[in-house]
This record gives sequence, C-alpha cells and structure tokens, in this order.
Amino acid sequence: MDFTFSEEQRAAAEAARGVFAGVAPDAVPSPALTTRAVAEGFDRALWSRLAGADLLSLLLAEDHGGAGLDAIALCLVLREAGRVLARVPLLEHSAAAAAVQAYGEPERTGRLLARAGRGELVLTVAAHGRTGHDPAELAVTARREERTWLLDGVQTAVPWAYDADMILVPAQVEGTAGDRTVLALLPRGADGLELAEQISTSGERLAELRLRSVRVGPDGVIETEGAWEWLHALLVTGTCALALGLGERVLRMTADYTGTREQFGHPIATFQAVAVQAADRYIDLRAMEATLWQAAWRIASGASGALPAFGDVAVAKIWAAEGVRRVVQTAQHLHGGFGADTDYPLHRYHAWAKHLELALGPAAAYEERLGDLLAAHPLG
Repeated sequence: MDFTFSEEQRAAAEAARGVFAGVAPDAVPSPALTTRAVAEGFDRALWSRLAGADLLSLLLAEDHGGAGLDAIALCLVLREAGRVLARVPLLEHSAAAAAVQAYGEPERTGRLLARAGRGELVLTVAAHGRTGHDPAELAVTARREERTWLLDGVQTAVPWAYDADMILVPAQVEGTAGDRTVLALLPRGADGLELAEQISTSGERLAELRLRSVRVGPDGVIETEGAWEWLHALLVTGTCALALGLGERVLRMTADYTGTREQFGHPIATFQAVAVQAADRYIDLRAMEATLWQAAWRIASGASGALPAFGDVAVAKIWAAEGVRRVVQTAQHLHGGFGADTDYPLHRYHAWAKHLELALGPAAAYEERLGDLLAAHPLG
C-alpha cells in the first residue's frame, strides 16, 4: 500500500495547521483546580474558523458543499487538533455527518448535511454505551410503533451533548438479540430525552443521555446494515489520530525542556538514561502513526483482507491507548516537578491523554476483540 498523502490531503492538513496555530492549551483552566467543567461549551470561535476553512465538510460530497475527501484526510486534520487540544466536536461532528451521507436516504439528508458542513448544525455521537465498558449499540433499544420508532435506554459520556443540535444514537432493534442495529438522529430537545451532566478526565462537559420512549420518525432513523460498524470504526480511528497529535506535541515539549534543563553543567538530554526513555517514546509514536494510517486506509478504501477492517482499527487503538499513556508518563517524569505546575500546559496534555486512552474502550478491550477476530479468521 502507498502511504504517500495526496495533494488534497496535504492541503487539508496545511489548512488545519493554519487554523490551529493560535490555539493555546495553557489558556484553559486546569481540570484539577475545579469540580466543574473547564468551560460550559466548546470553542465557538475556533469552530467558526474551521467552518470558514471548509474543514467541517471534508468527508462530504461536493453536492453538499464538501471536499469529498476520506478518512485519511480527516485523521490528518484531527492529528493537528490533538496537538493543541482543540476544544471542538470535530471528530464526532465529521463522523456523524459522514455516516448520514453514506447510509442515510439522499433525498432526506441533503439540507441537513449542507448545514452541518457549514457548521450551522452541530452533530455528536453517543458511542460509549451504558457504562463506557459495554457495546453502545446494546445500551438503547428501538421498537416500531406504526410508522415511527420508540427509543429507550441510557448512553453515558456523550461528548459535547449540551452544545450539539443533533445526537446520533445507535440502538438495538427490539427482539433481534443484538443482531440488528439502527442509528437514530435525535434533536437535543426531543421529548423524552434528558441530559445529566458528567465531567470527563480532561475537564470537559459530557452528558449521560437518558431516553424514555423518545419518538423518532422514519426520516430520523438509518436502518442500513453496517452503518454503526462503519461509524464506530471511524470514531475509534479518529481517536487514534487525536492521540498521535497529542503525543507528538508532548514529546516535542519534552525534547525542548530536556535540551535546556541543565545538571552538572550539561543539558539533561545528553544523559543516557534520559535519551533512552525519549527514544523509546519516539518508537511508540512511530508505531502509533503506522497503525493509524493502516486503519484509516482500510476505512477510506474499503479494502478487504484476511481480517475485517476492525482488525486494523483494533491494532491502532491498542497502540494509541498504550502509546499515548507511556508518552505522557515519561514526559511527566523527565520534566520533574515542573511537569505538575498548572501554569505549564503539560498537565492538560496528561489529562487529555488519559481520556483518549480510555475513550471508546481501553486497550484491553480491543485486545480481546482482536483475539476473537483472529480465532474466527485463522491466518495459517
């Protein structure tokens, strides 16, 4: 496979670097200093700049005002977002819009997608299940009542739910034993939908989504087989891209600090014990990068192989979760007490890294699922 980025993909990454250039993670309060969220909502000014640079419509077709690009382009942009801890629902919004475009009814979704591409309509996804450790598609049930659907259940840790206009919710069709999943696009103010505030490790405001007989018309439900699996794979891969950008920024911060911090008259970066730890983390990042592009390529190309695409996605998430944790832990160690100073942004990167490590499931969960895949698809 060719991992050379296309001209359009490189242009998207360059545009993202320009938009994110002025974002300062250290300008946001530390989550450790307050029991409340670090902010009530996401960065609306940054959201407007992303819309102005056409970065909210990367995956949308030209008919909807988009660029018609793929998961690789989105991950390049998310990588830049991760470097600065961008407080915007870029991943959830882009993935939800892409799923609606790919699996929804074209005659029903055109206006919604055009508004989403311009940033006028904000989308998010409920993807963490009832507890954060169980499949999201089993946390909500959907049952037909004449021409409409009724949804009941609970989804935890829904990102940006208080700011989103629409929430895309996977639901198990009642009576199908988990074999059939639909996607319901719900207005945040729908009757029977209740939000309960939760605060993430990173200090951002999440919501527990409680659904009590929420009624959805046929236009608001995607019944196409495979829609949720594709959307989930894109969300996981995008999370890996955010973790990669975060890890690369943290390693750069560590290199800058150890290159100037002196002991015994020499920069500590010249000490073998420091250099070896930094080299190990560099290897982690390169493994995170290689597995990320493999997963993104599988999603973008629809390529088949001995294993389903989720095999590559699982490998990417395992490396992202474990790699980003090791990167921030080493950074904290090599910074010494300076790394715990809340006037220095490293503490925010550490909090975000822990959130991304566990988002959509920890490494152990993906190791288990990868084992199941290997057992079901022997390579020998």
